[in-house]
This record gives sequence, structure tokens and C-alpha cells, in this order.
Amino acid sequence: MLDPQLLRTEPESVAERLAVKRYTLDVSQLRSLDEQRKALQTRLQELQAERNRSAKEVGRRKAAGEDASDLIEQTGGLSGQISAVEDDLEEVRAALDELIHGIPNVPHESVPAGDSDADNEEIRRWGEPTKFEFEAADHVSLGSGLGMMDFELAAKITGSRFVVMSREIARLHRALIQFMLDLHTTEHGYQETYVPYLVNSNSLFGTGQLPKFAEDQFMTSGDPSYFLIPTAEVPVTNIYAQSIVSEEELPIRHVCHTPCFRSEAGSYGKDTRGMIRQHQFEKVELVQLVLPEHSWDALEELTGHAEAVLQRLELPYRVVTLCGGDLGFSAAKTYDLEVWLPGQNRYREISSCSNFESFQARRMQARWRNPSTSKPELLHTLNGSGLAVGRTLVAIMENYQDVNGAIRVPDVLRDYMGGLESISP
Repeated sequence: MLDPQLLRTEPESVAERLAVKRYTLDVSQLRSLDEQRKALQTRLQELQAERNRSAKEVGRRKAAGEDASDLIEQTGGLSGQISAVEDDLEEVRAALDELIHGIPNVPHESVPAGDSDADNEEIRRWGEPTKFEFEAADHVSLGSGLGMMDFELAAKITGSRFVVMSREIARLHRALIQFMLDLHTTEHGYQETYVPYLVNSNSLFGTGQLPKFAEDQFMTSGDPSYFLIPTAEVPVTNIYAQSIVSEEELPIRHVCHTPCFRSEAGSYGKDTRGMIRQHQFEKVELVQLVLPEHSWDALEELTGHAEAVLQRLELPYRVVTLCGGDLGFSAAKTYDLEVWLPGQNRYREISSCSNFESFQARRMQARWRNPSTSKPELLHTLNGSGLAVGRTLVAIMENYQDVNGAIRVPDVLRDYMGGLESISP
């Protein structure tokens, strides 16, 4: 959430910055609601002050044995007016909150202009796109040929956009999770964390998924109702909701493996083949909470931690900066890591690493205590996939395939696979 004071004092400046994100801020509506709020607050204070004066005068008259019936009647009338103004003020505040809660984070000044992912800016590449002397198969054909990846069976059990994996492919999927967790905990200094896979609406509001993206979430029925997590970012970051940490505790780094659940409401017809866009998938998520002055260095560091996974797996990739039109609701800046997929002959996103500055922290009131002032101040939050496990599996299958449809196991994963060097049909 943006600073309400900033919206009140510099709405045009905020609107100009949000235009980079292809968001139009209705400054006139914002000002109108805020002016109504201020006018109603002033009127409420005046009426309350008048009621207090009348009440004191009633008390004085009664103590002096004087008639106070006219003032009692007047005070009763004031109570009715106060109640009406309070109702109007509550209505205006609710409308103002709805408007403010729907305003995205402003993009950092380094975010390039653009309308879509076609306008994202490539920063660097690592490795050369894998080439074969035969026509590369995609992971669906490879998994089917191995007899270890079945989308039709998953559709029978549940529906579309699910998969059943078995035997060595299922083990490779599990090996990737363990490898990522070991790398981030032992070499990158993250604390492994286990969290619930169901969260309440306050948690989704805190990280910015609600109220704007309610249709993208899976929700349970019953009372109370819960949401299935779209990413571990939600429960892990919300560990610090309504909390104040000391400077000595910072930076805070968590790594967490969870399944993720997304309805993909806005992606009808996109990536319907295979594991690229599913309703249920696994991720190893990196989350950091840091001092505001350190968050931009932390973004570079966190991105490097995600890149390290791809480098250890020897998977070619590139890093792009998302343009304003492709930037997420809560993010001030995002780097996407895109891995090369020979079966698609293109780079595909495998991790998004974002700095949210104080946007999420303000929504969830995640703060640190500044020792120089002894006052709580907002933290900066960051997260990134380290990595999306299913897409990493896809990348390994397609980059490590041979002409016979076998998959070579990357060197760094062989200990996790019991020494297995290749998965054969």
C-alpha cells in the first residue's frame, strides 16, 4: 500500500510514476474523497465538542437546581446528528480505502517503459542455448516416452493443468527441491522455514493478492474459509505482520518449499500443454526483510542466489528487467530469470525476483525499531523463486535429452539420485 500522506500531498507526482505501470490514477476522485473525509471529520469534531459543552452545562444547571430540559433536548438532537455524520464518514473512508488498496506500487525510476513482456529489457545471459543434432523434443513428449509423466491420468483424477509423475522423474523432481534447499541454507545463509499451505484473507491482503486478484485464488468453503497459497511468499512474509523486529535481527532471510495453487483465471488458452502453467506446482521461495537503505543491494543479491541454482545445473538462461506494463501489482522492480527450453526454442520465465520496498510492509505493518529514534519504521520486503521446481524439471528434461529420449542427470543432482546418471525409457 502506498503512503496515504504521499497520495494526499503529491497525487500528480504519484500518478505520473504509475503511468509507467500503465495504471491511471484518478486524482480527482482521490482528492474528492479525501476532501469529503476531512470535511466530515471536522464536522464530527465540531458536533462532539458542542455535545460536550452542552453536557457540561446540563451538569452545571442540575447542580445549581436550574432547569436543563432545553439543553437535554438539544443534546439528544446532537447525538442524532453525530450518528449520521459518523455513518457518512465511515462510508467515505471505506470508499477511500477501496481506492487506495487498489493502487499498485509505484515503479522504481530504473524500470523501463513498455506495455508487455515484449518490451522487457535484457540485462545479461549465462551460457549458450543448447543445440542438438536432432530435433529437440519437449518435456511432454519426453515424459510420455519415458512412461513417467501422465497428464491424461491427472485429468481423470482431477482435471486439466495437473500432472502425475512417477519413478525416476518423480525422484528427480524431489531431488531438485532438496538441492535448492541445501544450496540456499548452506551457502546463501537462508533459514529453512515450514509454513501452512492455507492462509486467511488478511495474509493475502498483506502481500497484495487481495482484494485485486481474488479470482486468481483457490478458496475453501465453510466457516472459517481459507485460501490455498499461490506462493510461499504469502505465509512467510506474513510471519512479520503486526510485528516490530530489532535492527540486530536484520537482514531476515527465509527459504521455504511449498506447493503453490493458482486458478490461472486470466490465462485461458495459454500454455495448456505440459507443466509450464499449472493449477498446482512446487516452488522453493526466497524471502528477505531488510532495512530500507539495503533493499536494492538485497535485490541484486537475491537474484544472484536464484541464478546460482541455474548455474550449478548448467542451464542456459538470461536475466531481464520487467517493463512497467509487465510489472506486478506490489513490485517496485522485478528481474525475471528465463531459462532456455529447446523444446520450445525460446527462453521461459523460471523465477521472478522483486523488491516491494515498503508497499507490503505498510499493508501488514511489518516494522523494525530504529535505535536512534526508538520509533518503529517500515521494513522493505523482497522475494524470488529459487526456483520454480516444475519449470526447472522441464528445463533439465529438455536440455539434457538425447536422441533416444533418455535424460542425463545433471552432475550436481546425482548424489540426490542415488548415483543415477541417466533416466532411460
